[in-house]
Amino acid sequence: MDTIETHLAARPAHVSREEWKVRVDLAACYRLIAHFGWDDLILTHNSARVPGTTDQILINPMGLMFNEITASNLLKCDLDGKVLEPSEYEPIYAGIVIHGAIYQSRPDVQCVIHTHTEADIAVGALEDGLLPLSQWAMRFYNRLGYHPYEGVSLDMDERERLQRSIGNHPVLVLRNHGLLATGRNVAEAFSLTYHFERSAEAQLKIQAAAAASGQKIVMPDPDTSEKQAAQFEGAIDNPRLGGQREWPALLRLCDRLDPSYRS
Repeated sequence: MDTIETHLAARPAHVSREEWKVRVDLAACYRLIAHFGWDDLILTHNSARVPGTTDQILINPMGLMFNEITASNLLKCDLDGKVLEPSEYEPIYAGIVIHGAIYQSRPDVQCVIHTHTEADIAVGALEDGLLPLSQWAMRFYNRLGYHPYEGVSLDMDERERLQRSIGNHPVLVLRNHGLLATGRNVAEAFSLTYHFERSAEAQLKIQAAAAASGQKIVMPDPDTSEKQAAQFEGAIDNPRLGGQREWPALLRLCDRLDPSYRS
């Protein structure tokens, strides 16, 4: 089962096989985020680039919770938020601003995941941000962007600043706000989200334990942290490290929880 191939439900005739696969993966991503408790009512947003296009994305409709997202109710929009196919829904405008910024400046990015978890927000509010205190966190060593909080992202002119903040990094920490993880497919973006979340949770527990006990935190040697990050970076095409190996298992989890995401 070590494969990224997914079992595809019956697809509408007007949707290509490639697009339907992305839709199924992205809908599964929404369900997984809800399952792990990383959703925020009807807020936050995840997206994927429509295969074969540079200026079209799939994104969630405003008003639906993540456990209601399906492959067919994802909206197809341009980067200005215009809905390109008939739908009773509209996209979340802040999502268009944020996600559009990334897709405009990063042709390598095919998926963007945005979360508002307590751990992400807490670590982003610390001056030093994420520290290499765990093996999970070391993959992000010197490979994170940080973006200062500007309020709800409703101004298109923030796009340029978001682009500068993320640069070529795979993940952008939104100060006092949340996280933005990118990937060359949905599986990769989800893997980065998962590992950042575990990193942030571990850091907060380590810092709390140190404060309570009065013990000093053991900080890994910078060369070791860089070596570990380079190992992950150098093996990013290896399916065992890029999120690809676990994705079929995560899809099986989604199928057990509620296979309606495929519809």
